[in-house]
Amino acid sequence: MVVLFRVGVLGLGCLTAWFIAAMPDLGAQQPNFDAEKVFRKADANGDGKISREEWKKFRESTAKLKDNAKNADFLFDRLDTNMDGFLTLDEFKKLTEIRAGKNGAPKVAKASDATPDRPATAEQIAFFEKSIRPVLVKECYSCHSATAEKIKGGLSLDTRSGLRQGGETGPAIVAGNPKTSLLIKAIKQQDDETAKMPPKKKLPDEVIADFEKWVALGAPDPRENSAKVVKNEIDIQKGRQFWAFQPVKSTPTPAVKNSAWPRNDIDRFLLAEMEAKGLKPAADADPRTLVRRLYFDLIGLPPAPEQAEAFVKEYQAGSSAAIAKIVDELESSPQFGERWGRHWLDAARYAESSGRSANITYPQAWRYRDYVIAAFNADKPFDQFIREQLAGDLLPAKDDKQEAEFIIATGFLAIGPKTHNERNPRQFQMDVADEQIDATFQIFQALTVACARCHDHKFDPIPQRDYYALSGIFRSSETCFGTIRVIQSNQPSPLVTLPKGAHAPLPVEPLTAERRKSIEKQIKDLNDEIAKATGREGIMMTLRQRTQVAMLESQLASYDADGTPKALAMGVRERAYPADSRVFNRGELDQPGDLVKRGFPQVLTTQQPSISRGSGRKELADWIASKENPLTARVMVNRVWLHLIGRGLVATPDNFGASGEKPSHPALLDYLATSFIRDGWSLKKLIRSIVLSRAYQMSSQFDTQNFDTDPDNVLVWRMPKRRLEAEALRDSMLAISGRLDLSPPKGDIVAQAGEGNAGPRLRGVVNQAAVDAHRSVYLPIVRDQVPEMLTIFDFPDPSLIVGERAVTIIAAQSLFLMNNPFVIREAQTVADKLLASSDSDKDKLTRAYQLCYSRLPTSSELEHAQGFLADYGKKQPRRAAWIAFCQALFASAEFSQR
Repeated sequence: MVVLFRVGVLGLGCLTAWFIAAMPDLGAQQPNFDAEKVFRKADANGDGKISREEWKKFRESTAKLKDNAKNADFLFDRLDTNMDGFLTLDEFKKLTEIRAGKNGAPKVAKASDATPDRPATAEQIAFFEKSIRPVLVKECYSCHSATAEKIKGGLSLDTRSGLRQGGETGPAIVAGNPKTSLLIKAIKQQDDETAKMPPKKKLPDEVIADFEKWVALGAPDPRENSAKVVKNEIDIQKGRQFWAFQPVKSTPTPAVKNSAWPRNDIDRFLLAEMEAKGLKPAADADPRTLVRRLYFDLIGLPPAPEQAEAFVKEYQAGSSAAIAKIVDELESSPQFGERWGRHWLDAARYAESSGRSANITYPQAWRYRDYVIAAFNADKPFDQFIREQLAGDLLPAKDDKQEAEFIIATGFLAIGPKTHNERNPRQFQMDVADEQIDATFQIFQALTVACARCHDHKFDPIPQRDYYALSGIFRSSETCFGTIRVIQSNQPSPLVTLPKGAHAPLPVEPLTAERRKSIEKQIKDLNDEIAKATGREGIMMTLRQRTQVAMLESQLASYDADGTPKALAMGVRERAYPADSRVFNRGELDQPGDLVKRGFPQVLTTQQPSISRGSGRKELADWIASKENPLTARVMVNRVWLHLIGRGLVATPDNFGASGEKPSHPALLDYLATSFIRDGWSLKKLIRSIVLSRAYQMSSQFDTQNFDTDPDNVLVWRMPKRRLEAEALRDSMLAISGRLDLSPPKGDIVAQAGEGNAGPRLRGVVNQAAVDAHRSVYLPIVRDQVPEMLTIFDFPDPSLIVGERAVTIIAAQSLFLMNNPFVIREAQTVADKLLASSDSDKDKLTRAYQLCYSRLPTSSELEHAQGFLADYGKKQPRRAAWIAFCQALFASAEFSQR
């Protein structure tokens, strides 16, 4: 790669002195440099600003500036503080301040402008390893690494510190600020003042977008600050000694001193660790706090006041029986699957479009979403859940309904993000398989196997050959995501037809004969116009018309001859000729190496499969779902623990590898894993055992001594308060207002819109759909167009595998709760319901607190609320006061916590 940045410029103070000295005829030798006089001369057209062209002419007309054009142009850049390509008089006058030694130097991008370093999350590290490091290795290391013959421009890109320190002109990146990062300017190749990289080509738009996203995230980079050039061969046998690759062990329950405290074995494991560190568990939560916690954790909705009060009475009569009863009721509720299915969809990167540079819709993706919800409600054994998603099309089915279910389950492999504008079909196939490997192994095994596509894994004992052994399995399968050939969609595929006997739900109405004739006429008229098109404008018009024709023909093709909608699904199926894959050096198709037999990562198994026929997906599914697999059960019980306790036993739920965290309670992790398997891989039984523990039922009571020893609550000495997710916040408002529709819809607006580019058709419609009264899990999830309320409250990027959502506190959240029409409407509905009651204002206020907080108000809260209504009512109508009060409850911190 060429040198990134210009070299040989002076420091700003010296540069200013040099510039002033270069113009003696303009008064530079006088004690007071006349900046305005110089500015007027350079401003040739007298418009009050100096353009780059004017600066160039001025530079050429001054001998000393002409001889040092590089320094003169660099000074222009330093003075142009707003980077608009012009110098105003105020910007130019900074020369005088700099010459005088004042702090008037213009601000330029430098390392100190970066956002403060934060610990990188597992998802961010995986993103770097998958999307950033391979590009740096391939495109940059030949000139900017320890392996280069000479490091050009003093810029090293093979270490974290090298990127931040930059070359001879400063930092290559400003973490958190892509716009001022020279690396981003260089790869975008839009700035004539910055060298273009790579020198002989421009990186694809989606790669540039990945780099911009990476810098905006703060440029998370797990590399060491000194490059290691020596390559070590991976020692598989030694690698198997790592904790995560060891078989799951049955561990005896530890003895504890305070034998009266534990309610089950989970408590004993936790208490033993607490006692070893001198910690004491917090007190039990009060019944109203506990019932709110259980409702939100199990079904994602608040308890109605009547439900909460009924639980309090039963709790007082017998706490253990009351808790067990309500847990059973909530796990039997249809809303259980909607809550826990959404957790799974976060990790499964569920979305209804492809994302990336060409955002193509996936109208049938909703079937996979509904399959997941139904699987959690039915308590489908997790090992079967795995087999269906990876190889459902290869499993024997008892009837058409089950066959359809198995086909839809394989949508897991089809819903990932894709670069549909890729022209090379082999490259597209490689990229799809890469995404499937990444999803399969991060979600089920918590390993970043896809990081071995271009080279041996940098942290884990996974050689590149293992990656391509898996690639052969996935490339021997046909991914059916369904798209049509339109502009920017170069790789269309079919969908899978579901058996008619399954009677699968259909999201669109039958096609009438009149509607069919209308569509056929539109197609004919467009084809006639295409045939007549001439000239350049005609060609552009033809491209748009061909897209319209393709979409109309796709619409017709989605119906049977009698107008009945076809039951279609995303999924995978076997290719006619499965084959092993070659190892591709640096992941490049034009650099094929040895042929590798299809198989599994060596570090996880001592016996490779014998794949004599088919793709090998069935063998892969059986191996992952096996109780002998050291990771599968551990990974899933850790995910469940995270959602209930707030922190995983392994704090990096998607990374059990060397760069992830080690378990805080390894014996408890294995106890839960063995119990999970013994109980038939039942998620409901696993969840029940955790919520019935005394640890789960603790209060959030603070203890100074405990905090000093364990500030992060790793040992679980209390139950921390946790903020509700975006969906739970929205659903709570709908539930409290009484508008929540608990019936599951058939599809959504994406299913009704059909195939094509998401941008022009769905932009703005997605946010309008957010006013729908169905649960939030059914909202349309279009990549890059997620509904505003979800994104503001930390909805995960649906292009990424996210086992743990980020939690932010930003001003936009408060502003949303204050100003958004949806929030205001729900507050109005609650206020109107309260006002319609014949109860006293005191009783109305009590009811409001029970609805929003699942508790009774204190006397002080009642007094303040009554005072607010009285004061507000002096200036506004009574209804307005109650609306404001209800909205204030929605916007409070307590409302957003469980």
